[in-house]
Order: sequence, then structure tokens, then C-alpha cells
Amino acid sequence: MAGWRFEHTYAELPQLFHAPAAPTEVREPRLVAFNRPLAAALGLDAEAIERLGGAAIFAGNGLPQGAKPIAQAYAGHQFGHFTTLGDGRAILLGEQITPSGARVDIQLKGAGRTNYSRRGDGRAALGPMLREYIISEAMHALGIPTTRSLAVVTTGEPVYREAALQGAVLTRVAASHIRVGTMEWAARNDSGAIRALADYTLMRHYPELADAPDRYLALLDAILARQASLIARWQLVGFVHGVMNTDNMALSGETIDYGPCAFMDAYDPATVFSSIDHGGRYAYGNQPPIAQWNLARLAEAMLPLFDSDADRAIERAIAVLDLFPLRFEQHWLDGMRAKLGLFTREDDDAALVNDLLAWMQQRSADFTNTFRLLTSGRLLDASTNADPELEAWHRRLAARRGRQPQAPAEAEALMRRHNPAFIPRNHNVEEALQAATGNDYSVMERLLEVLATPYDHERDLPKFSAPGSGTGGQPYRTFCGT
Repeated sequence: MAGWRFEHTYAELPQLFHAPAAPTEVREPRLVAFNRPLAAALGLDAEAIERLGGAAIFAGNGLPQGAKPIAQAYAGHQFGHFTTLGDGRAILLGEQITPSGARVDIQLKGAGRTNYSRRGDGRAALGPMLREYIISEAMHALGIPTTRSLAVVTTGEPVYREAALQGAVLTRVAASHIRVGTMEWAARNDSGAIRALADYTLMRHYPELADAPDRYLALLDAILARQASLIARWQLVGFVHGVMNTDNMALSGETIDYGPCAFMDAYDPATVFSSIDHGGRYAYGNQPPIAQWNLARLAEAMLPLFDSDADRAIERAIAVLDLFPLRFEQHWLDGMRAKLGLFTREDDDAALVNDLLAWMQQRSADFTNTFRLLTSGRLLDASTNADPELEAWHRRLAARRGRQPQAPAEAEALMRRHNPAFIPRNHNVEEALQAATGNDYSVMERLLEVLATPYDHERDLPKFSAPGSGTGGQPYRTFCGT
């Protein structure tokens, strides 16, 4: 037995939320990436899976025991405009019950057409699937809530976008795939289904709220709290999601849907990587307010659950939504304090942080490496010329640390835990993807090895810590990979 233990509670929701979906067989499945540590955590026998034809299972050619494949329906505000969506190329096999008792979705991404494919082919290209594998596993190693990647298989068949590309299927693991857009879908189609979905979301992800007096308002508040923490964690490592549509915000609080995502090199709040984000809607600096905007769309969908009186329901929802900026700021500032080696809180800490960020922006300083140099005490030494502004700031930091009881060694240890030495540098990711298209996966495997321990400051690996040189002076661009 391979260790599959499937249940299917999501399929018990009203038919509005899902439809049967059978993966389309592919010609020549080949397993090119397999996350053995994750497989073990899921309770799967990796050797048995490979022996029993893991490539065929992860391609959808053969279903694992107990699977009952469905596609999920949802809607979404994409770049601010509402549209109906659904799993056009993703198929949920079921909910794996892990040895720890956790319930996680097992989904095939790129497994063929579904009822929600519209004019799409239901397929995925190798590059975007490997990108999701690399970035999601890097995010996990950084300690950021995220979906995970279990496997990638090539299909032996081309997919056609601007050109013919290698086809692939990703096996994604998630706490669930319930999105803000799922609640929007319910609100637009069946008001009675909103309560069923809210009850299901609460019991699956927030069971501690089961007996709360205002359980649905408490649910909104809990979702908001997780998103405030999540977005702060993104900001603290320079991560740019790239496509924060409401269908890409998971109610579980995990990062989901790695399309045109990337990490900043030079610090700039206006950083945009997505090739289609011409107005900078989803720029790095806009991620917190966009998260609040998305949560407002969630609150709109849930309004009938908050109060029978429409005005009172709106008033109560706004009271919760208004908490987001303060909660985000608290998470972000506490995280920044840790990045500076500060254990205590003082009123001027925000100014200390913002002055450093302003200096970084003026100098086009690398976000990750600035904090890494600060951690090792080499930031001033790394400056090629005397920099009175940085020196003055550094004296302020030293005075601030001197007012806390912790020893310098404790401050350095704190910084080592919160300032990664390694992130998925864009040029390293692109090198790995390019090599993979030539059937060389060793570059990706080495990159994944480095990213698995991002807080290991003892390693000196310039290839993985140096920022990229850019492409002919042009900004780095990523693509959705649909």
C-alpha cells in the first residue's frame, strides 16, 4: 500500500461548488521532481509510489486508491473586475489524512479539461509548474504559510501558448483550496449556499470558533488576522505575489497560486514582476492594501450572515475590516524589530525601520543582503565609500539595542532566525528552469538544496546570494503561465 488515506468532505457541499472531473491521460508521463520529505509527512510510502507507477498517478493516468476527482467552482475579482472562474486545469483527487491527523487537499494542476475550462486546454507547461515547485518549497523553508509541491511530471506532450512548450502536471498539497472567490461564487449564485460554505470553512480551518456567539463575524475576523500575518511575512522577505486576485487568496491563510511571483533584489516598493500588471496594482508596496480590498470583497459576500438588517451587517463588517491596517502593521513592525535584533518595543522603532528602508531605496540596496550584512555586523564595512547617513543610522540602532537587556549575541541569534541568507533569486530560478527544458534537473536540485535551509548563515555561496545583473538593463518580468 502506498499510504493514501482519502476523504471527501468538500464534495459533500452543494453541487454548486464542484463538478466531477476525470484527468485526461497523457502520452508519456515521467516523474522529474518528487518531494520525498513531504511524501513522508503525508504518510505516503515514496518507494511504493515509485514502484507502483508514481509518474502515472501524478500525471492522472491512474488514480490512487480512494480518489474521487472533482473540479472546484469559484469566482474572483481579477485586477478589480469580477468574473466567474473555477478549476479550468486543476483536479482535486481528495483530502489526504496525514499521520498527524491533518487534512490536506491533493490536487493535480494541468491534468486536463474540466467543466470550468471554458476555452482553455486544461494543460500546463513545464516551466511554470517547476517555478511553483521551487518557490512554494522555498516559502515553506522560510516559515511562511504556503501550499506545497509534491511532484512534477512531464507528459510527453506539447502545450501551445506563444510557442510549443513541454507539458507537465504539478501535484499540489494545500490546507484547502477554498478562496475568497469561492465565497463570492456562492453569493452570486445561491444565498443559501453561503452559510453552508462558511460553516464548512469554519469547521475545517477555525474549529475553535464553533461555539463563538457571532461565529460568522468571528470567522471573518479570524481570516483577516491570518491574512494580516501572512502578508506581513511576505513583506519581510521581499516576496511579490504578482497576481493577488480574490481567487488567489485562500481562506486558510496559506500563500496560493504561484504565477508571476518573484523576490525583490533592490528594495523598491514599486517593484512589479508580472508582465500583465501594467499599472502596478499588485506591486510589492501595494500588497497590504490589496489584501484588505480582497477581504472587503469577502465581507460583501458574507453580509447576510452577519445580521438580518443590511445596514447593521455592513456596519459590523466594516468594524472588522478596519482592524486590518493595525494588525498588519503590528506583525510587520514586530518582524522588522526581529530583523534588527530588537526584543523590546519603543515608540520610535517604526521611524528607525523606515529610515533604513528609505536609505536602501535611495541606494538601490539589495533587500535580502542588506539585512544579511547587518546580521553579520558587516553592513558599514560593505559600503564602498564613507556614508554618513548610514553611519548615523547605525549609531541609532546601536543605541537602541543598548537600551534592551539582551546581550549582543542574543540579538545576532535573533537576526539569524529572521534574516534569510538565501532566497530564490530570479536569475537562479531562471537558470534552473532553462536547464530543465534541456532535460537537466541537476541545477534545480542544487537550488532546492540551498533553499531548504535559508537561514544557514555559515555557508558562503555567492552564486546563490548575489543579485542578478538584469537583462540588458530591462526589469525582470514573469508570466502567469496559464
